[in-house]
Amino acid sequence: MATRTFPEMPSPSSLLSAYASMSTSVILFRTMFNQLFPRELRRYVVDAVRFYWKPKSSKLTLVFDEKDGMTSNHMFDAAEAFLCTRINPDSESLRITKSVKENHINVKFADSEDIKDSFEGISVTWKYVHQPPQQRSGNGDDFDYTSGKSSSSRSFSPERKYIELKFDKKYKEIIITSYLPLIIKRSQELENQKKVVKLHNLQSYGGGPGGYKESVNLDHPSTFDTLAMDPKMKKAIIDDLNLFLRRKEFYKKVGKAWKRGYLLYGPPGTGKSSLIAAIANYLKFDIYDLQLTNVGGDSSLKKLMLRTSNRSILVIEDIDCSIQLPDRKGTAPAKFLEGKSVRDPMFSLSGLLNFIDGLWSCCGDERIIIFTTNHKERLDPALLRPGRMDVHIHMSYLTVDGFETLAANYLNIHDHHWRFREIKDLIKCKKVTPAEVAEELMKSDDADVVLEGLVRFLKRKKMEDDETKDEVDDEDDEVNEAKKAKIIS
Repeated sequence: MATRTFPEMPSPSSLLSAYASMSTSVILFRTMFNQLFPRELRRYVVDAVRFYWKPKSSKLTLVFDEKDGMTSNHMFDAAEAFLCTRINPDSESLRITKSVKENHINVKFADSEDIKDSFEGISVTWKYVHQPPQQRSGNGDDFDYTSGKSSSSRSFSPERKYIELKFDKKYKEIIITSYLPLIIKRSQELENQKKVVKLHNLQSYGGGPGGYKESVNLDHPSTFDTLAMDPKMKKAIIDDLNLFLRRKEFYKKVGKAWKRGYLLYGPPGTGKSSLIAAIANYLKFDIYDLQLTNVGGDSSLKKLMLRTSNRSILVIEDIDCSIQLPDRKGTAPAKFLEGKSVRDPMFSLSGLLNFIDGLWSCCGDERIIIFTTNHKERLDPALLRPGRMDVHIHMSYLTVDGFETLAANYLNIHDHHWRFREIKDLIKCKKVTPAEVAEELMKSDDADVVLEGLVRFLKRKKMEDDETKDEVDDEDDEVNEAKKAKIIS
């Protein structure tokens, strides 16, 4: 029977000798590599070796950096907002944030915390990464002339925050074309739910071509539920706003800028400002208040417009009172309006029209432009045509329905037997504004006292209007008599 022989095991001394020889060779190769090859070439060779020797993975990682250069990365913000709704109840670490102006607490996932999600059966993993500034060595030595010694120069890499999204490579197209757009849409919905509406005041630099804006939170409580307005008109406005919001593709298809113009006209105190606040609160759109008396010229007007954002409302109040615009032919208007001097404008009507409906109107999407006036007839017809002021809303005197809304809001009552009937009869025959009635309703906490005072107010106003009407009739009679006497003579 043949005897099997096994190879002789190397002795420890031979192993040590081989290891020493290999280590010497590695050190020699590294020394020659560093001395013979430039630093850039060494880096290229090392990166190439790492790339080809790195084991291939079936996973793909998308990185959402917090900053895109000097600006914020919208995808990072959208992903962070979306992931707040996907936090695992078993998470061991969460981040809590709240700014001074926010009324809510934000719960976010913490560093290195994994969040699992799925989309159309595809499993994905999210991870938030925060890299603090790190010290790194410089490329050479700096000589310190004070100590007479050389010291290695050091710098710090900037702080970096990013979110990683990891999934199987074969689902790349589905994730990028379907999943990411879904995240953007969902984050926008979440932002609208907690958005604080702001009021921005657009100003020019001393009437010059530049501009800036001052902002505060819009705490106006007006809503469509509290407006003392005809219910049919309120419904028509809400329906028009909803139609405008969902017609982005329609506006694009027909070649129009995605904007809507409203003209609010009527006597003072009929609720024009309250309606603007109600629209802003309903849409969650910021308001930009533009005072035409502060605009330095056409170029200033354009630059102020560029400071407005998408999903916003631009308001120009009392356009008939604040400024007298020259017409499109350059004809100057009268210098006086109702006995008051009016400032000469530094911009033209054509500049304002181009701002509303020209090329510059396409600088933003989903915008609403609102003009208010007490005297619609004084405005240039070019301002009023469809495409500039698409919807004309007459803010009329108080109606019976409007009074019922005010009584419910201010007094929390919906009927008061004969008092309500008397008040409604007086409102029907007299021109009284919602602001006047609202002021009367605030004079006491006792509903009976308030309603009695309102009746006296309406009767007194009726007597004053009747006396004024009699005086006007007497003046008209005198004028007619004078005309007849002149004709006879």
